[in-house]
Amino acid sequence: MKQYSAKKLALAGVLVAVAVAGSTLSFPVFSSKCAPVQHMVNVLCAVFLGLWYGLAAAFAASVLRNLLSMGTLLAFPGSMCGALLCGLVYRKTQNLPATLCAEVFGTGIIGGLLSYPVAVAFMGVAAGSIAFYGYVMPFLVSTVGGSLLAGALVLTLQRSGVLRRMSATLNF
Repeated sequence: MKQYSAKKLALAGVLVAVAVAGSTLSFPVFSSKCAPVQHMVNVLCAVFLGLWYGLAAAFAASVLRNLLSMGTLLAFPGSMCGALLCGLVYRKTQNLPATLCAEVFGTGIIGGLLSYPVAVAFMGVAAGSIAFYGYVMPFLVSTVGGSLLAGALVLTLQRSGVLRRMSATLNF
């Protein structure tokens, strides 16, 4: 059992590193930095590792991105809401399109709406002066791109048989 946990933890660490390194490919939209690679990682974590590892990976990536000045505090509600929802949906359905939609809804809508109070409380009046819908659109742009990347990658892994072997190796 410990061997499988170590493998999952190692893969989670690699995916956190991918999310942090991938945030160099971010682009600003209003006061948020859109990082589509984070959303790709959320979906990959849901499929490969499960809900709790995905949520922990999203949190760790958000912390590292903020410590390295590669993200804003808005990374927390954006990435974690998406990771939570797509992890729950994949656990219940094992359906990739539903998981991709859950990532988009979790990050784009729920994360975007939760970003408004975070911006007001922690980032000051200037960040809060943009109405809450000013956070939803940038998050939707970012998460749709990342979800499409993840969908293409997971479908490729499914068709090649690698996904089945990875799942067996991780005992998932």
